Amino acid sequence: MNVALLGFGTVGQAVARLILDSSAPLTLTHICNRHVARKRVDWVPSSVAWTENFDDLLGPDVDLIVEVIGGLDPAGRYHRAAIAAKKSVVTANKQLIAHEGGDLLRLASQQGVHFGFEAAVAGGIPVIRAIREGLAGDSLKRISGILNGTCNYMLTRMEAERISFDAVLADAQAKGFAEADPTDDLDGYDARAKLCVLARIGLHVALRPEDVPCRSIRPLKDVDFLYARRLGYTIRQVSRVEHNADGDGARSVDATVEPALVKNGSVLSRVRGSENLVLTLGELGSETGFFGRGAGGDPTAVAVLSDVLSIARHSSPPGWFGEVADDRPATVESRRIFPHYVRLVVRDKPGIIAALANALARHDLNIDAVLQEGGWPKDALPFVVTLEPARRDLVDRAIDEIAPLDFHVERPVCLPILD
Repeated sequence: MNVALLGFGTVGQAVARLILDSSAPLTLTHICNRHVARKRVDWVPSSVAWTENFDDLLGPDVDLIVEVIGGLDPAGRYHRAAIAAKKSVVTANKQLIAHEGGDLLRLASQQGVHFGFEAAVAGGIPVIRAIREGLAGDSLKRISGILNGTCNYMLTRMEAERISFDAVLADAQAKGFAEADPTDDLDGYDARAKLCVLARIGLHVALRPEDVPCRSIRPLKDVDFLYARRLGYTIRQVSRVEHNADGDGARSVDATVEPALVKNGSVLSRVRGSENLVLTLGELGSETGFFGRGAGGDPTAVAVLSDVLSIARHSSPPGWFGEVADDRPATVESRRIFPHYVRLVVRDKPGIIAALANALARHDLNIDAVLQEGGWPKDALPFVVTLEPARRDLVDRAIDEIAPLDFHVERPVCLPILD
């Protein structure tokens, strides 16, 4: 199989090395990249063509194109052109699959070409293949887990070392775990794209990424880990999508990406550093977990090459493309109820708890406990209120009412407490 590589950054270079070192009958024919002259390296054989022109990859001497440039455009145009030219495609582009995956799968099915995107979710963990093949006999109800290695690295550092958010972010950027602009990771957009891909593959629902609520980890402080530990929990960025129980069969799901309290000793709490975890729950089987390294060039390149090798071994594309290409968007509705953790920082004075209790009662929310560690200054006093189980939208409305009260130093932070 002749393989052309579109993109020669960290992942692209790792993919090229794996192809060149592979004992399988694979030939790297082209490397396409902007400013390609700056990308040339002496370890690539002289037989490989270097180009800035994507059309060079559409000739008869290329069987498969690996896309690792990322983003929606021009990647989407390149994918469509490749499929139209009857080239199989392998990609690590989670945003493209999340936004346009249904259309691309339909086109691949119509053209009879392969379309692999194992590397788009959870790095080197073969979770897409496991769901489509290993769990094909079950009907999945829920997919959840930890899908962003950058956030998990930062949160576990804050948990273990009690260092500030800004300090751990700077460390993650220095070590290459976080980008110079970490917005997609910290605010949940990266994990949300992966969750949308998993929802399509595992639950057969099309989620528009913009419909899935995302909540950032930016407001978290080291004091949140202190209070979480006192409650028997720690904090992780958790992604979750599940079918709502509808008697009328409506396409309704509960989906979110947000930091949450998870019980110490639980499988979520044991995910450390840049690792990822995907959990599935089926109607027939019990919960199944997939765990491993979720970030970095090498794990992603392994997933890319695994797709390439699978395509090389199978002359016909899998028949499930059409099954998951339905683009009718599911309705996202928050229906599950959870206890909630609310951390406040206040200028201490009498009547604060009473004011909070009155506001919460107006939204039918009950206080379960109040926690306050000693030794903090009275002009910036952190304390925690835990709430009895409730829907998140009701809690958010109460927080919006509470936030303007004059004793707050900063906006309250609210996290679900997961069982």
